[in-house]
Amino acid sequence: MQSVLYAAAAAFVLLMVWIRTRGLEYVIINYRWVFVCLFLLPISVVYDIFMYVRNLLVFTLNSAPRLHDKRVQRVQEQIKQWRADGCQTQMCTARPGWSNVSFRRGLYKKRLRNIDVNLIDILGVDTKREVVHVEPMVTMGQVTACLNPLGWTLPVLPELDDLTVGGLIMGVGIETSSHKFGLFQHCCVSFELVLADGEVVKCSKDENPDLFYSVPWSYGTLGFLVSAEIRIVPAKKYVRIDYQPVHRHQDMLRVFEQETKKSSGNEFVEGLAYSLDEAVIMTANMTDDAEPDKINAIGKFWKPWFYKHVQGFLKTGPATEYIPLRHYYHRHTRSIFWELEDIIPFGNHPLFRYLCGWMVPPKISLLKLTQGQTIKELYERYQVIQDMLVPLKDLSESLQVFDEELKLYPLWLCPFKLFAWPGMVHPQGNSDEMYVDIGAYGAPKQPHFSTIPSTKRLETFVLRKKGFQMLYADSYLSREDFRKMFDHSLYDRMRQKLDCEKAFPEVYDKVNRKVRD
Repeated sequence: MQSVLYAAAAAFVLLMVWIRTRGLEYVIINYRWVFVCLFLLPISVVYDIFMYVRNLLVFTLNSAPRLHDKRVQRVQEQIKQWRADGCQTQMCTARPGWSNVSFRRGLYKKRLRNIDVNLIDILGVDTKREVVHVEPMVTMGQVTACLNPLGWTLPVLPELDDLTVGGLIMGVGIETSSHKFGLFQHCCVSFELVLADGEVVKCSKDENPDLFYSVPWSYGTLGFLVSAEIRIVPAKKYVRIDYQPVHRHQDMLRVFEQETKKSSGNEFVEGLAYSLDEAVIMTANMTDDAEPDKINAIGKFWKPWFYKHVQGFLKTGPATEYIPLRHYYHRHTRSIFWELEDIIPFGNHPLFRYLCGWMVPPKISLLKLTQGQTIKELYERYQVIQDMLVPLKDLSESLQVFDEELKLYPLWLCPFKLFAWPGMVHPQGNSDEMYVDIGAYGAPKQPHFSTIPSTKRLETFVLRKKGFQMLYADSYLSREDFRKMFDHSLYDRMRQKLDCEKAFPEVYDKVNRKVRD
C-alpha cells in the first residue's frame, strides 16, 4: 500500500511540473479531459457526499423551518443596510455566476450590490395539502431524494440534479410531463419574497395575485424569492417507457403530435431527434408493477448514457422498458444531456463507465469556475446551448430552420401546455396552447454556422412564430424585440408599484448577451 501511495504522489508531482511547464491554459484547452477526470470528478464526488449528508441531517432533525425565519431576517437586514447606504446601486443575489447551471456567467454581478440569499433547504412536506415547502436553492436532486421515498413527486420535475427551485421559478422549468401540467411555474402554489423596501410578502392566486403571476421569468427583478410552495402528486415505483423509432420526417411529426395529444393520456412524452428524419419518440407512465426482465436501472453508473441507449432503438426497433422513477427523472444528468461528450470524448466507453462512471458528472459550476478565457471564447464560437419554445403546429418548419442554421443533433423535443395565465409568457390568444421545447446543445455541424448571426436568425424565426427563448442562454434580441417576445404589461405595473427601478435591473439587463461573459 505504501509503495502505491508513493507512486501516486510521484505521478501527481510530475503532472504538476508538466502543467507548469506547458502552462495551465494550454493543458485546460488540449487536455481538458485529464483535468476533469483527475480533479473535477473527485471534487464533485466529495461535494455531493457532503451535501447529501448535510441535507439528510437537516431534514431529519427538522432544523430548517426553525432557521428559515432567521435567514429571511438576514436578507431583510441587508436590504435595510442598502437603503441606509443611499440605494446607490441596484441589487442582485450574491450567488456567484459560476455556481449556477447555465454555462454563462453574469457580468452584472460585478457592478450590483450583492445580497446573500443562502436558502438551501426543504422546509416541509404537507401530504394533506399536497404541497412541499422549499427554499429557492433547493435542487431537483434534493427534491426527488426527499419526496420519492415518501411516495410523492412534483408534477413537473426537470431533469438535471443541480437545477434549483429558484432558477426554475424565476427563469423557466420544463419536463416531459409538461404537456399535462404546463411549465414548472404552473405547479407552484405560492411564493414568499423580500421586496425592495425589506418587507416580506406572500403571494398566490388568491393573495397578491398580480405579484404571483409576475414572478415567473422575472429573474429576481421584483424581489428576492425566499421560499415557495409547490404542488405534489402521488408517485409510483417505476416508469414504463415505450420507445418508438421513426425514420421519416412526417412520421416523426405525426407520432410526436399524436402521443402528445392522445386522449387517454401519456404521463410523459419526449422525443430525441438524431437527424431531420430520424428520431425516437418516448411515451411513459408511472406504475408499481414491472416485468422483471424489462427493468432497466438506467441511472446506474455503468449503464450507457441515456441518449446513446435511446439511439440504439433506431436499429433494433420499438421496445418497452421499466425504469425506476428517480432514474427516469435524472436520465440526462450523467451525460449533461450530451454536453459531456465534448468534454470527455470517451465518457460512454464501457471501460470508463465501469472504472470512473461513479464519479460522473462533474459539477457544471466547477467546469465554469475552471474555464480559462480561451475556453470561454471557444464555447462562444463553436458551441450552442439554446432552448427555443415554439407552437407545436410549427414544429416541422422549426426543425427545418434548426437544421439549416445548426445541423446539430440530437435535438431534445419536449411538448408542453402553455396556459393562458397572466405574466411574461402566455399564448397570443385567450386559450391554452400546446408548444414544444426544442433543445439544441453542442457543436453545430453546419459549415456556415456563426454564433451571433445564426442565433439571431433563430431568434427572429421564433419571434415571428410567437414563440419564446429560454433566457438562461445567450440572447441577442434588441430591447424592442425582447419586449415583443415577452409580455411586459403586468411586469411593468408591478415594477412601478413595488418601486423596483432603483432596487433591481429589468429582466433584459440581466439576460442579454451584453451582460454575460
